[in-house]
Amino acid sequence: MKLKLIACGLFFFSMALCGAAMFNLQQDEDKKLVKFFDAMLEDEFKLRPMVATQLGDHRFDDKLENPSKENRELWKQFYKSSLEKLRSQIKQELLSASGKVDFKVLESNLDRTLWLQEFNKTYENDPRVYNELIADSLYLPLSQSTIPEEKIVAALVSRVALVPKVLQSAKESIKNPPKVILNTAIKQNLGSIRFYKKGIGEFVKNPDLKTRLLEATNKVVPSLESYQDFLQDFAKKGGETDWRIGKEQFKLKLVHELQTGVAADELLRLAELEMVTVTHEMYVIARQLWSGLYPGKVLPVPDVKGKNETIAKVLEKLSEKRGKPQDLLKDTRSTVKKIQSFITEKNILTLPQPDRCQILEMPEFQRGNSVAYLNQAPPLDTNASSVYAISPPPSDWDANTVLSFMKEYNSYMLQILTIHEAYPGHYVQLEYSNKHPSKIRRVLSSGVFAEGWAVYTEKMMLDEGYGDQDSGLRIHQLKWYLRAVANAVLDYQMHCNNMTDEQALDLLVNRAFQTKGEALGKIIRSKQSSCQLSTYFAGAVFFNNLRSDAQNAKGETFNLKQYHEAVLSHGTLPLNLLRDLVWVDLGLEKRVK
Repeated sequence: MKLKLIACGLFFFSMALCGAAMFNLQQDEDKKLVKFFDAMLEDEFKLRPMVATQLGDHRFDDKLENPSKENRELWKQFYKSSLEKLRSQIKQELLSASGKVDFKVLESNLDRTLWLQEFNKTYENDPRVYNELIADSLYLPLSQSTIPEEKIVAALVSRVALVPKVLQSAKESIKNPPKVILNTAIKQNLGSIRFYKKGIGEFVKNPDLKTRLLEATNKVVPSLESYQDFLQDFAKKGGETDWRIGKEQFKLKLVHELQTGVAADELLRLAELEMVTVTHEMYVIARQLWSGLYPGKVLPVPDVKGKNETIAKVLEKLSEKRGKPQDLLKDTRSTVKKIQSFITEKNILTLPQPDRCQILEMPEFQRGNSVAYLNQAPPLDTNASSVYAISPPPSDWDANTVLSFMKEYNSYMLQILTIHEAYPGHYVQLEYSNKHPSKIRRVLSSGVFAEGWAVYTEKMMLDEGYGDQDSGLRIHQLKWYLRAVANAVLDYQMHCNNMTDEQALDLLVNRAFQTKGEALGKIIRSKQSSCQLSTYFAGAVFFNNLRSDAQNAKGETFNLKQYHEAVLSHGTLPLNLLRDLVWVDLGLEKRVK
C-alpha cells in the first residue's frame, strides 16, 4: 500500500513539474511575442510617423511620411517581412491561451493589410488619403494629445514644413481617380486650406504659440492651393474611372473585412430578408400611431404600397420634433446625461470613469462621408480623450437641403445616433478596449466588431426600457437599423450588380424611408468605399446571435451586465475569435453551435 501511495505521489509530483515547466514555456513565448510586437511597432513608427500619432505615441510628431511610390513599396515589404518573421520566430503552440489570441489578431491584421495594399491602389485613385495625411497630422495631436502645448507646437512646426513634399508625391502618384471621390477630395482640401490659414489657431491656447504655428502653416498654404488647382484640373478633364470594384473582388475583400465566415451572397440574402422583417415591425407601430398623428384621416389600404405610405407619413409627421441647424451640436450634447443615467440605473454595463468623451463640431476637412464619427482615444496615450464629432449642414446647402437633413436628424434620431456613437456604443466599447493589458489588442482592432456592437446597442437600449416605451423613438430606432440593413444591400448591389443611382435612390427612400438628402449622401458614400457599409449589418447579425446563444445557454441565470462586460473585455477582436472567450467568461462548459 505504501509503495502505491509513493508511486501515486510521485506521479502527481511529476505532473505538477510538467505543468510548471509548460507554464514557464508559455510565459517565455508570450514575452517573446510582446517583444516582437514592440520592435515591429517601433520600426513601423519610423517608417510611418503618422501611425504613431494616430496611436498616441507622440515621439514622432515632428516627422511625416512621404507616400511616394518608392516609400509605399518599402511599407509593403515591411508588412510582408513582419508577417514572415511572426510565423517563423514565434512558436504558436507554446503560447498561452491569451497569447494565442494575440498571435491570431496580429497575424490576421498583417495578412489583411498586405491583401488590401495589393488590391487597393489607394494612393493612385483616392486623393482623400493625402487630405487625411496633411490635415489629421496636425489636428489629431492638437485635439487629443495630453502632452504640453509647447511641445506639440514645436513638433508640428517641423512636421508642417514636410507637407509640400507630400503634396508633390500626391501630384506624381494620382492617376485618374473616380469623379465622385475626386469631388469630395476637392471639398476637403478647401477645408484644409481654411484650417491651415486660420482654423488651426482655435486649438492653441497660448497666443505666442498660436502665432508661431499659424506662421508655419500659412507658409504651406501656397502648396495646398497649388494642389487644389491640380485636383480641379483633373475634374475639368472629365475622365471617368469606374468606382465599382466588381463582384469577384468584392467577395474577396468582404472576407478580409468581416472575418466572420459569412460570404457576400449569404449576407445579401440575410439583409434582404431582414428588410422585410423590419419593415413589418415599423408598419405595426406606424398603424398604432396613425390616428393620433392624422386624426380623422383614413389609414391607407394595407397592401405593400399602403403600408409603405403609412410608415413614410408617420415618420414625416414625427420629424417635426426637431431642433434648429445651428443647435445641432448643443442638442446632441443634451442627449448624453439622460442616456448615461439610464445605463447606470438599469445595470447595462459599467461606464468608463473618468468620462473622456468630447462632443465637438466636425472639422470641414473631415466632412463629406458621414454626419458623425467617433475618434477613439489613442490606445498608447492612456489619458487622452475620444472625440464624438457632429457635422452640421454645410454652409453652401440651400434651405430645402438643410430642411431635409434636419428632418432626418430630428430629436428622436439624435438619441439613437448618440447611443450608437458614444453610450454604450463606440466610445464605451473602445474605452474598454483601450484598457486591455495586451498592447496587440489595444492597437489592432476590427471594424466589424466596433460597428456590430454599436448597432446591437441601439435595439438593446430600447428593449431595456430607454425612452419610456415612446413609440416614436422605437420606430426611429427601427428606421436606423433598417439603414444598417440597407447599407449591406446597397454595398453589394452597387459594386456587384451595377445598381444605378435611380435604383439606389428607390431602395433608400422608398424601402428604407430615408430623406432624399440622406439617401443621396449614402449613394455617394457607397461609391467612395467598398465593403465598409456591409460591416454594420454583418456585425449586428453576429452580436444578435451571440446574445441569443448566451441567453439560451445561461437560462434564468443570464445577467445582462455580466454578458456585456464579457463581450467588451477582450479588445476589439476579429469576431471569429470572440465567441469562445465570452463562453469561458460566462462559465459555460462548451459553446452553443
